[in-house]
Amino acid sequence: MSVDIGNRLRHVRLMHNLSQRELAKRAGVTNSTISLIESNASNPSVGALKHILDGIPIGLAEFFSFEPERPRKAFYAAEELVEIGKGAISYRQIGDNLFGRSLQILKECYQPGADTGKVPLVHEGEEGGIVLSGRLEVTVDDERRILGPGDAYYFESRRPHRFRCVGPVPCEVISACTPPTF
Repeated sequence: MSVDIGNRLRHVRLMHNLSQRELAKRAGVTNSTISLIESNASNPSVGALKHILDGIPIGLAEFFSFEPERPRKAFYAAEELVEIGKGAISYRQIGDNLFGRSLQILKECYQPGADTGKVPLVHEGEEGGIVLSGRLEVTVDDERRILGPGDAYYFESRRPHRFRCVGPVPCEVISACTPPTF
C-alpha cells in the first residue's frame, strides 16, 4: 500500500491554516523542503517528517491514521478555481483539496515569454492539455513543437518536458495531470 505523504502533508497544513513558509519556519526547515515533500518530489525520512509535523503540531500516528472526507463538490464557478501558480504563469486548479484524488485539472495562462524554466520538469504520471489561445512551445525529450489554438499534447511525465509562451499574446491551456503533482 502506497501512502501519498505529499498530499497528506498539504491537507494537514491547510487544515491548520498554515502557509508553506510558516510551517517551514516552525519546523526549522527551508520552504523548498516543504514544497518538495508536498509535490512528492522528495520523500522524507520518518525522523524528518516527525520534525516537520511537530511544527503543526500533529503526531505521526494521527498523521497516518486520519482519512479526510473526499470532496463531493461537482461544479466550480470560475472564481472558485484556486490559484497555485506565481509570477508570469497562472495555474488555476479545480478544487482546493486534491487529497485522495487521482486527477488534477488546471486552467493555465502563460504571459508572453513565460517559461517553466531551463531545467526540464520530470515527475511520475501522465499529462495532457489543449491550447485555447495564444501559442505554446512544448518540449518533450528532444522534440519541440509550437502549438496554437485547438492543438494538444499528451505524454508520460517522466519524460523531461518544458513549456514556454511564444508570441505577443498570453497563451491559455486547459490541462490534466495524473497523479496530481502540484
